[in-house]
Amino acid sequence: MMDGKYQTAAAIVTAVEIETLAVHRLYSGWEKVIFPRDSQEYYMTSFSRGRLVTAQQKVMGMTAAALLCAKVIGAFRPRYLIMCGIAAGIGEGIGQIYGDILVPDVVWDYSTGKFVGHDEAEIRFGDLGFLPRPASIALDESVLSIIRSIQGKSDNEFQVHIGPMACGTSVVANHEFVNRRVLSLFSSTIGLDMEAYGVAYAAVNYSSPSPTPIIIKGICDYADEEKSDQYQKFAAYNSCQFAKYLLEKHLPLD
Repeated sequence: MMDGKYQTAAAIVTAVEIETLAVHRLYSGWEKVIFPRDSQEYYMTSFSRGRLVTAQQKVMGMTAAALLCAKVIGAFRPRYLIMCGIAAGIGEGIGQIYGDILVPDVVWDYSTGKFVGHDEAEIRFGDLGFLPRPASIALDESVLSIIRSIQGKSDNEFQVHIGPMACGTSVVANHEFVNRRVLSLFSSTIGLDMEAYGVAYAAVNYSSPSPTPIIIKGICDYADEEKSDQYQKFAAYNSCQFAKYLLEKHLPLD
């Protein structure tokens, strides 16, 4: 039961088609929703605990994510705003494998900062130096507590990693870049994507009642030179299935 402030149980937003297909496979009965003067397509269905909405960004990135989420919140007023999909993990060295779930407790934008001369910064790229000014958003602790509490439960088949997630404007396929630009700032970072910060920003800055943002990403690569698309479908599937598990069994909707 919804408490009157919210109109739908949850909205799941995605960045690319492979993620959207995984969301649509969660339930049947999806119906397209179109609003006048809005070119965005939304889809809605019902599950055992309420109504569920999904929509896909037109392009990748934080700007598109923030805009889509603002539109979704305004139109559907979801209790939870969930981003499902794929992301890069940091590597097997911290116990990660393909298909594991990343749930950030903090999302931070590593692309913000100032480019300066080579000798003016510790982070250097050729003749350029970079002075980072990362912005960060802490995610809801009550949701994170729930996720921590179900680690190891007999009906939880997912391996979940909780920690900071780095968000930037470009696809990363270079381990040296990860070390210099990401891990040098937040050494406990568990993964990278291109949208999470925009999703969280839209959710926490929207007018009341604003939704609780949850980022759920499946590891499809390690942002290094061996990056490929081989595990994207598997990672997207796991991400969406974990979201379903949370929605149906653990997230409060009263």
